[in-house]
Amino acid sequence: MTGRPVPPAPGRTRRYTLGEAAGAVRECRDHTRQALREWFGAAGTPGHVAVDDALLLVSELVTNAYIHGGVPYELCLDRTEDRLWVQVSDTSPERPLPHGRHRPGRPSGHGLYLLERLSAAWGWLPRGRGKAVWFEVVVIPGPVDDHRPTVEE
Repeated sequence: MTGRPVPPAPGRTRRYTLGEAAGAVRECRDHTRQALREWFGAAGTPGHVAVDDALLLVSELVTNAYIHGGVPYELCLDRTEDRLWVQVSDTSPERPLPHGRHRPGRPSGHGLYLLERLSAAWGWLPRGRGKAVWFEVVVIPGPVDDHRPTVEE
């Protein structure tokens, strides 16, 4: 799938440079979680099922970039009023392709299937240094909740 989603308004973008593979997936999830919290409010409120979907898809894209995409170099998060648009850029110009038919019992090979099932839209764009694989999820804003659970909770 390829396409060009509508870009968000200025000032609603965060870019993160990706480094070595060790810890990069966790760091990208953490950056995404923090951005979602600041932009859309607390998880656990109506509509925030998409937050969990977004975090899973970020993990998938970053992992796939390290495994199949050459050298991943950027995570970009953009928001509109009710959508999160995520791009992961890597140095490979190859388009993402499924490895045959989806088989749920396999230990891997679910990334593109998950993108298709959990995102509102997804695709890839050629970039000067390779490509960016992107997805969008709809997130209904909720109230901001600064309560952070403690170890005892």
